[in-house]
Amino acid sequence: MDLDSVFSGSSLQSLAKLLRDAPEEDDDDDDVPRCSVGAMTPGSVGPVKKETTSTFQVKSENKKTIWNTEEVPEGSEFDDTWDPREKPEYEISFKQHVGTEDVFFGMTGKDPSTACCEDIVIKIKLPETKYSDITLDIQDKVLDLRTPKNKLLLHLPYPVNSKEGRARFLSEEEILEVTLRVSRKLDFINFSDG
Repeated sequence: MDLDSVFSGSSLQSLAKLLRDAPEEDDDDDDVPRCSVGAMTPGSVGPVKKETTSTFQVKSENKKTIWNTEEVPEGSEFDDTWDPREKPEYEISFKQHVGTEDVFFGMTGKDPSTACCEDIVIKIKLPETKYSDITLDIQDKVLDLRTPKNKLLLHLPYPVNSKEGRARFLSEEEILEVTLRVSRKLDFINFSDG
């Protein structure tokens, strides 16, 4: 069998006609090629696609609003870029409660990734600052720290439970250490104690 006769224009045209869903009238002159091979494209094989257009509707109550309140990220009300106070140095680390069943046997399925950590620890360097000068506000996704000399607006990598946080000021090192409990939706399954 000759490969040129298998891949000729008329055989490809017949194959395209066979694969098409739309019924076409049978002509007795199927042997006659109707178009050249160069005119055929992959889009000419198969059913004819109908163009669909979709309309986008805005779900805004007030037509003059630019965005919905749900679209504004949490903590943006604290973001004042004109504030001249400097941003302090900080370090974010993750803390994981690990027992012998994790270290030696791997029974709970925890790994060293941040997805298995229960706490976020943020160490903020505040030189020449007293404990009484610190104002700290914790939201679910934002930490806002203000002192007379420094300002830090930090968007947290994971949502936290703002009611279960702890903060301590290490006056010798001039560091504020904030420990926040991560709150993920399925943590009650992944990190249950019993």
